[in-house]
Amino acid sequence: MNYGHFDNEKREYVITNPGTPVKWINYIGTLSFGGFVDQTGCMLLCKGDPAFNRITKYIQQLPSSDFKGSTLYLRIKESNGYRIFSPFYVPTLDPYDSYVCHVGLGYSRIVSEFYGIKTDTTIFVPLGRQRVIWDIRITNSTLSSLSLDAIPVLEYSHPQALKQFNNADWVPQTMQSKVYNNRDGMKILTQYAFSYKGQFENYITSNYPVSSFESDRKTFLGKNEYGSWAKPLSLLNEDLVNREARRGDNIGALLHKLGVLAPGETKRIIIQIGQAKEIEKELPLIEKYRREEEIDAAFRELHDFWNKILLKMQVTTVDISLNSILNIFNPYQCYTTFNWSRSLSLYQLGLGARGTGFRDSSQDVLGIMDRLPGEATGLIKKLFMVQKTDGSAMHQFYPLTMEATAGDSSESEDRPKYYGDDHLWIVLSVAEYLKETGNFAFLDEIIPYYNKDKFGKVSETGTVLDHLERSIEFTHGNVGKHGLPLLGFADWNDAMNLKPGAESLFVANLYGKALLELIDLYNYLGNNTKVKKYSYYYDEMKKIFNTCAWDGEWFIRYFDYDGTSLGSKHCTAGKIYTNGQSWPVISRFAPEDKGRIALDSVYKYLNTLKGIKLSTPGYDKYDLNIGGMSSYPPGAKENGGIFIHTNPWAIIAETILGNGDRAYEYYSQINPAKKNDIIDEFECEPYVYPQNILGDEHPQFGLGRNSWLSGTATWMYVAGIKYILGIRAYYNGLIIDPCIPSKWDTFAATRIFRGSEYRIEIQNPYHICKGIKTMTVDGKEIEGNCIPVFKDEKTHTVLGIMG
Repeated sequence: MNYGHFDNEKREYVITNPGTPVKWINYIGTLSFGGFVDQTGCMLLCKGDPAFNRITKYIQQLPSSDFKGSTLYLRIKESNGYRIFSPFYVPTLDPYDSYVCHVGLGYSRIVSEFYGIKTDTTIFVPLGRQRVIWDIRITNSTLSSLSLDAIPVLEYSHPQALKQFNNADWVPQTMQSKVYNNRDGMKILTQYAFSYKGQFENYITSNYPVSSFESDRKTFLGKNEYGSWAKPLSLLNEDLVNREARRGDNIGALLHKLGVLAPGETKRIIIQIGQAKEIEKELPLIEKYRREEEIDAAFRELHDFWNKILLKMQVTTVDISLNSILNIFNPYQCYTTFNWSRSLSLYQLGLGARGTGFRDSSQDVLGIMDRLPGEATGLIKKLFMVQKTDGSAMHQFYPLTMEATAGDSSESEDRPKYYGDDHLWIVLSVAEYLKETGNFAFLDEIIPYYNKDKFGKVSETGTVLDHLERSIEFTHGNVGKHGLPLLGFADWNDAMNLKPGAESLFVANLYGKALLELIDLYNYLGNNTKVKKYSYYYDEMKKIFNTCAWDGEWFIRYFDYDGTSLGSKHCTAGKIYTNGQSWPVISRFAPEDKGRIALDSVYKYLNTLKGIKLSTPGYDKYDLNIGGMSSYPPGAKENGGIFIHTNPWAIIAETILGNGDRAYEYYSQINPAKKNDIIDEFECEPYVYPQNILGDEHPQFGLGRNSWLSGTATWMYVAGIKYILGIRAYYNGLIIDPCIPSKWDTFAATRIFRGSEYRIEIQNPYHICKGIKTMTVDGKEIEGNCIPVFKDEKTHTVLGIMG
C-alpha cells in the first residue's frame, strides 16, 4: 500500500493514509519543552526530562487504534442527538472522506474531512516557548448549516513517569485539577500532582468561550469507564459536568460550542497546552498566544528558523531521494537526535532507564556541527562534566540534574564498570568543532570532572585539552594480553558483554582514529613534542593490531578473556563483523591490500539488498558468556541484523579506498526515502532512519524498527556530505574530496563556512570515482583541494574537475 509521499518544495512528508503499519511520529519543541505527535494527533509531552516531568500519558505499547495522550473530538448536533467523531481518526476510527498529515520541520498539520466537516489543525511549539499550540480551523463543507462543538482532550501522566505505571494506588491519590475562569467565558483548566503543588501546574486553555469542562477520566468516559475513548458517553449529553478532580486519572477536556456554521463558513480555535509555576504570572503569555496574529507570527518564526539552518548546506545531485534526505530530513533527524539523545521516542519509553548517553551524544554533535556549532559545543561541555579524572566516562547522565550513571554495567557484578569506547568519541567531536569554527580558544576552557569529594564538591577541573589527553591516556593504560585495549563492559556494541580481560579491536581502531585527530591538531598548533608522543602511541597500537588481528579474509573483532578470538573463521556464530573491517580502514591501521580484502569480505558475506548486517551468522541460542547479543533470534538487532549505524562506517571506509560505486550502493540501499514504495515490508517512517532492519536470517527480512533517535542519522549525514560528496571542514579551509559513483557527470552544493558562502560545482568528465585534478576559486586556480578561509562574508564560486 501507499501511505504518503515527499513534498520537497514544502519540506514535508505527506501521509495520506492514517493506518500506517506502526505509528509514524514527528517531534515538536525540544527537550526543554516538547515531545512527539503521531500521525493521528496523539501526543506525548514533557518538560526538561521525560522521566521526571512528563505531562501527557502516551503508552507506546497500546494498539495503534487506542487513545494515547491527546485527541480532538467534534460533535454535530442532529435531530436525535449528537454525531461524535475525531478529525484525527483515532480513537473513533470513523470513515474519512480525506485524511492528510503533513510531517513538517517542527510541526505536524492534520487536514481531514469527515461527514462534510473539514478540519485543518497545525500542531507546534513556538520557538523558545513552553506551550504546544493546536491551531484549528473547522469548515462546514456541506450545503446545509450545521451546529458544531469542538472538544480537545488530554490525559495527564504523573510527572515521575515510571511511578505512573508501578503504583496504581499512590499516583491517583495525588492527582489534582483546578479551573480558572477568565474573561469572556474562557477558562484555564489546570492539573498537578499534589507533591508538586506550588512548583508547577499543567494547563489547557483556548481562545474561545468554554461552555463546560471535565478533568476526571472516569466521568468523561462514563458508565464507570465502560464507556470508551471511541465513544465517550459524557459527550452524548449537552454539557460536561465541570468536575474539578481531586484524585483519580486526570484529564483536561474543554467543550466549545461553536454554534451554527453556515455552508462554507470557517471557525478558528487556538488551543494552548503548557506548564507554568504560577498560572497568574503565565496569564500575559496565555493572552498573547490566544491572538491569531501571534500564532501566525510564531509559525513563521519556526519556518524561518529551519530555513536558516537548512540553507547552510544544500546539495543537488542526479539522485532525487539523496537530495531529499541530505537537504531536509537527515539534518532534521540529526537535530532531533542531538536534542533528545535516546531519552524519548516511540521505542525509547523515557521512563528513566536511559538519559543522555556519553557515547551517543559525542557522535550526535557531529550531525549538527556544520549548521549549529554553538549548540554542539554546549553539549560537548556537558559531556566533559561527566568524564572522570582517570579519563574514562560515565555512560549516561540526566540533563536536569547532571547526575550520571554507569549504565547497564552497574547491574552486572562480574563485569567491568566502564565502556571501553565512551571517552574516545569526544576527541572526534572536539576536532570537528575546531575545524568548523577555528575557535581554538575553546581548548583552554576549564571544565570540571565528574569526581566529587566527600562533601559532594568537584574534586578536579581541567582544560578541554586536558580532558582530551586523559581520554587517550585511559585507553593507553588499559590494555590486555595482546596489548589491545580492554573491552570494559562493552564497546560500541552494547550487546557483547564478555568477561573481564576481553580485548576490543573496535576500541583499538577508535583509539587510532582519535590519535590521528590529536596528532593532526597538534601539528596545526605547532606542538612537535605532543605530535611525537601521540605518533608513538599510534604506531605502537598499529603494530600490535597488525600482528594479531588478521584472520585470512578479514580482521578479528574481539579477543575473549582467555585469548579466544571472536569474529573469526574458527567461530560457529559471529564469524565476521562489519565494524571489524570498516574501522581498520578508518583508523588507517589496515594496510591498503588487507583493507580492500576486508571490505570485499563485507560485500561478500554481510551485504544484503536491504543493508549490511552487523555480523554473520547469528547465534542460534542464548550464550551466557556472549550476553545480550545472543538474546535476539538470528537476524535481529546485533545478532546478525542490519544494525544500520554500522553501514555508514562501511561507506566511509569504501570512500577512503576510492570505491565510490560501492559506497553509493551501500548508501542507496538503506536510504529510507527509497523504502517509500515497500512500506508494508519496511513499516517505519520513510523520512527518517531507523536503528535496525531485520536481516536475511529472519523471516521478516526488511522490517525496520526504532526510528528517529539513532546514531545512524549523524553518520549517514557525515558519510553522505563529507565522504561521498567530500565536502568537509578543516582547520585552514574547506576540503573538497568527493568519492562519487563513476556514472555521475556532476553535482553541486552550497555551503556556508565561517560566515562565507561557497557555491561548489564538481564535474566528472572522465567518470571516475575519486580524485580532484584541478580546482578554481572565483575563477583562479588553486593548488590542492582545500579552499582557503574567507572572512569577507561574501559568496565564492568553486569549480572542481575530477580526473
